[in-house]
Amino acid sequence: MLVDPYAPARGLPPEFLRAGYPCVRVQSTAEVPAVYRGPLDLSGYVANVIHDGDIEDTIRRLSAYEPVAVLTGSELGVELADELSELMGLDTNGTKLSTTRRDKFEMIERVASVGLRAPHQMLATDEAELRAWHEKVGGRIVVKPLRSAAGDGVTFCDGPDQSAAAFAAIMGRENIFSLPNLGVVAQEYLVGAEYIVNTVSRAGRHHVTDCWGSGRLSVNGITDLLVESVLLDQDAPGLDRMTAYAFDVLDALGIRYGPAHLEIKMTPDGPCVVEVGARISGGELPYFAAEAIGESQLDWTVDCYVRPERFDERCGTPYRLQHHFAWSALASPTQGKLLGYRGIEQIEALQSFRSLRIFVTPGNPVQPTVNDLTYPLTVTLHHASEGVLQRDLNTIRYLDGIGFYDVDQNQ
Repeated sequence: MLVDPYAPARGLPPEFLRAGYPCVRVQSTAEVPAVYRGPLDLSGYVANVIHDGDIEDTIRRLSAYEPVAVLTGSELGVELADELSELMGLDTNGTKLSTTRRDKFEMIERVASVGLRAPHQMLATDEAELRAWHEKVGGRIVVKPLRSAAGDGVTFCDGPDQSAAAFAAIMGRENIFSLPNLGVVAQEYLVGAEYIVNTVSRAGRHHVTDCWGSGRLSVNGITDLLVESVLLDQDAPGLDRMTAYAFDVLDALGIRYGPAHLEIKMTPDGPCVVEVGARISGGELPYFAAEAIGESQLDWTVDCYVRPERFDERCGTPYRLQHHFAWSALASPTQGKLLGYRGIEQIEALQSFRSLRIFVTPGNPVQPTVNDLTYPLTVTLHHASEGVLQRDLNTIRYLDGIGFYDVDQNQ
């Protein structure tokens, strides 16, 4: 049973089917969130069950399929998957810490409560208290919704006026999951490089499937806009320390089964969690990892739930890169009607070029890039040489900028 299997989870049904287990799709909300709306493809599922709030009725309908596992396919489905798996007596993370795994404030409070390094923070439901807290701590802080994803609403604020404006913008709208924002978390700005550690756990044993370094820009009023993810060797310097910390965070949050996605900064004081998703990694990272390593969170998640002997036998074995891999996003600095891109041919001629994905096509409006949902196009690179890959990433950054976009700003 896959609860809310949106976006990256599309690869799970075929992987489970190859292992001999067809999937049932479970929808936790009556309406699909706007960001995921489109033609509903149920070809990979034997049924689609929509949860109407009556947990006993949903369990009754699901029991007809004799489930062996229930897991979430996205951030939205974490709590329902925990509840269903617990009540049905299946492998589960349980409901005791479900809210902690979804609420970005409670998550960090829990990590800090067990003695791990965590950001200083406060929960704001009032603009005045947020102003007062920012005045007290000083410097730069990060303001973000309690329950969202994909960089939605994340704002870096250098003063109380900016914090107040961010608060008003977040509280005045719905989040990426088409749900109202009921609160804002404000956190200290962590200084250091940011990493992604993706894992799969079974019965409390954790396995690292892939680790990524990030490249970031300060652009369009956004500090630390993500524009690059580079797959790292597992024996890269410092990753052993970060992995040990990541495992402690998983334990603190009660993540004992299934995939998890951890965003961690390596600060001068050591690793510090930014946030955690108790679900498969976002974007295309599982698919990129599968190409560069030969397996990914997808394979390991299937092993966790239906091939436990295989998981237990291999758990803890370091992954090895078959080739170096990177993802790069371009950041539009302008807005208007896009007439075309200048320099795509140069990107496609790069020695490590693998593919290019265009999100904004000529003839459509382009806007300044401010989060994961506003990239005009992305590029993937792979090569046997890490040096060639890095050179080509640098070339993409050189090409991107105001001259890359042919835009009619009068429309």
